[in-house]
This record gives sequence, C-alpha cells and structure tokens, in this order.
Amino acid sequence: MKILVTGGLGFIGSHTVVELQNEGFEVIAIDNLSNSSIDVLEGIFNITGKKPIFEKLDLREKSMVQDFFSRHNDVVGVIHFAASKAVGESVENPLLYYENNINSLVYLLQELTKLPQAHFIFSSSCTVYGQAEKMPITEDAPVQTAISPYGNTKQIGEEIITDVAKVTNVNSILLRYFNPIGAHSSAEIGELPIGTPQNLVPFITQTAMGLRKELSVFGKDYPTSDGTAIRDYIHVVDLAKAHVVALKRLLNKENSEKVETFNLGTGTGSSVLEVINTFEKVSKQKLNYKIVGRREGDITEAYANTDKANDVLGWKAQSSLEEALASAWKWEQKIRR
Repeated sequence: MKILVTGGLGFIGSHTVVELQNEGFEVIAIDNLSNSSIDVLEGIFNITGKKPIFEKLDLREKSMVQDFFSRHNDVVGVIHFAASKAVGESVENPLLYYENNINSLVYLLQELTKLPQAHFIFSSSCTVYGQAEKMPITEDAPVQTAISPYGNTKQIGEEIITDVAKVTNVNSILLRYFNPIGAHSSAEIGELPIGTPQNLVPFITQTAMGLRKELSVFGKDYPTSDGTAIRDYIHVVDLAKAHVVALKRLLNKENSEKVETFNLGTGTGSSVLEVINTFEKVSKQKLNYKIVGRREGDITEAYANTDKANDVLGWKAQSSLEEALASAWKWEQKIRR
C-alpha cells in the first residue's frame, strides 16, 4: 500500500515515515525543505534499511500538486504534516500561515476527491481548544476562538475537512496533538529546527550545548503551581505510532464516522520549570535561563484526556518525560559532533 506523507522529512513526519516502513507500507515523502533537511533521508535509511520515495515539492503550488497525483494515482492514504507551526511566528506573519497551511490543504483535498476512495490523516493541534475551561481536555471540549493565526489555521483546516467529507469519498481522522518532543532512540532522526528554535525542548538542548546564551522562560505569573505555563509533552515516537494506528483504522474501514477526532498526549501536564529541572536531572547539565515576559498567543495550561485514543484506537503513550528529554539530548549531542 502506497502512503503519501507530506512534510515527510520534518520532525513528526520523519518519525512517522519510519513507523510506516516498519509496518511494511510503501512511503512517498514530499517536503519543500523549508524547515527540514535532505539528510533526514539517510537517517530514515539507517533505521529501517529503506529510503522512502522522495520528491521536493511545495504544496502551495497547485500545478505541482496536480502533477504529483497524475503520476501517483495509486496512493491509498495521505498523512498531512506539511505546515508552518510556530505560534509566535504566526502572530508576526499571519499571511504566511494562512497561505501555507490552508492553501496546501485545499489543493491536496481537491486531488483526493478525484480518487475512488481516499483516507486522510490530518495533523491538527490542541491549540484548537484555546484556553480550555476544564482539565484534562476531552475531544468534546468546545473549540474556542483561536488565540493565534497558527491555531486558527488548524481550526479552519478541521472545518474544511469536515465540509469536504459530507459530499465526497474522503474519510478522515483529525489527530489533535499536544507537545511533541524527543527523538528516535537511535539518534538517527530528531527535531532539527532551522534558525532560532520556536519550541521549548530544542531551545533547552541548544542552550545546554552552548549554542544559545540562555533560555527565555516566557512568564512566571501564570496561575499554576510554579507560575510557569503547563503543557502535555509527548514523545514523538509515541505520536508517530498513533498515526499508523489511525491510518490502519481507515484502511480497514473501522471508522464509525466520516471524520473522527482524537487527542494525542500523555494525559499529564508539566510546567516549563518542571521540564527544565527534569532535563537538568537526565542530562546532568545546568541550564542558564531567564524569566521574561509572557509571549503573545500563549495560554496558561493544556493537557489531554486520552481516554478516547486509548479505548477506540487502542493506542497509549508509552514514554516518560525523562525518556523523551534524554532522547532529545542524545540527538542534540550527536548532531553537534
């Protein structure tokens, strides 16, 4: 079975390609390499013994998407990661996010509706919940007015997919994930941000390596136990495996609705300071960090209720925060040798 993974050389995409190949799927990875590296292909090969088919392709170019599907009309499933994903950057450059995240989704779906049957996994986000009123967050929590353009693109994306499903043969699963961190245990692939990291953990590891002078902790006046924001940090390999489980659910026609939604997290919230302290413990490195003002677009806390994914998908996160941070540190040390 031929599966298309968009953003296939990115952080979550590359780990999902590995898990798909481990399960015997034939994978085509497309990526415009705007926030990834062609070297990731070598890492995937070193883990699985096989490279996916790769095409450098920008999904914002409608003609390129059409050409791709004219040559690969035997694709049976699509896992769609390709998107810009930094909350802060989206506030500063909203049009980039609307063009990249919405146009590419529309062009993909236009081609999928031409196929006899289409199975679509969408990389969504817990940002659709905004600042949820109750913790942990269930899939039934109301979708709030988005706090950032990034979060809004995920809300709009879900709405587009739901509308398309009503009138076409596209079956979809929306995976709302919380905060992916870590790297493959082999340290062959991991998070590889280009430029200044937008996420906490790569900023932590780069600071520990001496690449960054200090880590900024955005806000210490949140109504939490230590004043810093709380998130649900999930190991990227656990997350990748959930995508394979969800894809199989669609391929085996086990879905109960045309569009299903699942939270992917650990069910445990950790504050920024807890993450820093845990990293210092597993790495034996002292981090230089400074408390600064809150960052626009950030919320106080978000962690998942994962009962639905556990019960319906039969999936559960396996790795601890310590294991995820240790793998991220191992990866950082390898790429800086």
